[in-house]
Amino acid sequence: MKRVIIAGSGNAALSAGIAALERGASVLMLEKADEAMSGGNTKYTAGAMRFAYNSGDELMPLLKDPEDPRLPQTDFGSYTQKKFEADLLGFNDGRPLSEEQKTLVAESYETVKWLASHDVKFQPIYSRQSFKKDGRHVFWGGLTLASDNEGVGLFDQELAAFKRLGGEIRYSCAVTELVHEDGVVSGVKTSVGETLSADAVILACGGFEASESLRKTHIGPNWDKAKVRGTPHNTGDGLVMAQALGAQDYGLFAGCHATPMDLHMKDFGNLNLPAGERKKYRKICYFLGVMLNAKGERFVDEGINFRNYTYAQFGAAIMDQPDHFAWQIFDAKVFDLLYDEYTFHDAHFVEADTLPALIAELDGVDKEAAARTLEEFNEAVSSDIPFDPTILDGKGTDGLALAKSNWAQAFDTAPFRAYPVTGGITFTYGGLKVDGTGAVLAQDDTPISGLFACGELVGGVFYNGYPGGSGLTSGAVFGRRAGRGAAQ
Repeated sequence: MKRVIIAGSGNAALSAGIAALERGASVLMLEKADEAMSGGNTKYTAGAMRFAYNSGDELMPLLKDPEDPRLPQTDFGSYTQKKFEADLLGFNDGRPLSEEQKTLVAESYETVKWLASHDVKFQPIYSRQSFKKDGRHVFWGGLTLASDNEGVGLFDQELAAFKRLGGEIRYSCAVTELVHEDGVVSGVKTSVGETLSADAVILACGGFEASESLRKTHIGPNWDKAKVRGTPHNTGDGLVMAQALGAQDYGLFAGCHATPMDLHMKDFGNLNLPAGERKKYRKICYFLGVMLNAKGERFVDEGINFRNYTYAQFGAAIMDQPDHFAWQIFDAKVFDLLYDEYTFHDAHFVEADTLPALIAELDGVDKEAAARTLEEFNEAVSSDIPFDPTILDGKGTDGLALAKSNWAQAFDTAPFRAYPVTGGITFTYGGLKVDGTGAVLAQDDTPISGLFACGELVGGVFYNGYPGGSGLTSGAVFGRRAGRGAAQ
């Protein structure tokens, strides 16, 4: 029986563990955090997974509640492999699809269905990914399903499957060094002083987003000031250990997944909050209004696409603004469309009955420029196109140097609100190069015997952004691949 050790305990690690156990290996999972903080970034997510599907019928085997009474009135549409590929290409800055991206797309549905076969089930994301239209729930943007109880629920389901198959997990036990001889990895050393032998080691311990020094080195000098949305334990340990053995760096190290976040949130996403509240520090309804920087200027086309295609880019764009913040501006016409993160008890905002009064409340902003920007925006809004948040409605602006392409509405209905935001980093894009079995490759493209990687440590999956929900799917796809490879 092969003995496999996995560093980490998030979605990628658990997918790897389930796959290795399926193939007859014994699996020991070593988690740096204590039990309460285990699960890496998975617990901080909304638990959504993006995958290719041809019709709503293909979603039925994945559902926790296939008898949900809303299903007959639901239009899931389709999200084909071709569409998934096109969405990824849209973030590649002219690069062709990488092999990793092709794998992600091709194996996405199969992998989620595989998780469902282990009783890891999902629910339609009615609250965030659908709008009511003509009495039906219409899903948009290709993202339809998430785990019940969000990321915590996904972790709980995957951990239960891992344990049912005989997997073992130890908490407060970090992998600190890879044991190797003659180029072969044969075990690990741990933070509790043990040396443990293994036939294969899988690094599934996250990227380097929680390390200020590595963020500054790889992403840029502004990024030491980013809010860290997830676990404080993803400090690049696996990356550094693999690099010490001559592993090949791969992917876009200057890239990362970022999100507009409440300017006044605490670092590390506050895992003490109930699961449904952790995501509420996000502020991702900018597409219903505009964002202004310290100069009082707009800096992105807030309506260029559905928000699950833009929030990762716009979170990064905020970090490039003066003092790394912005204000999101809305009027009362859209209050009922704002996600509940905007009415969360800890949400920071200012409100006024007139635009001039609101602008006066925008700390750190050039007030005259802000007034001019909003006045010009109001004058530029197309009035002959109806507003429709379920589609790219084409209701844009005319004559502005920076257009808003969709969902542009004049600010004309009191009260008015503004929310202060900054960039929150979720995970990093640069990592290691792996082969088709998940084995880590050396500089000469040969596998480092006994060493595998998955999750955030796999480079080449994302570049200048990412379509929402792809991260968890990538973790599961490459986790399953690494688990099978290690067991062989």
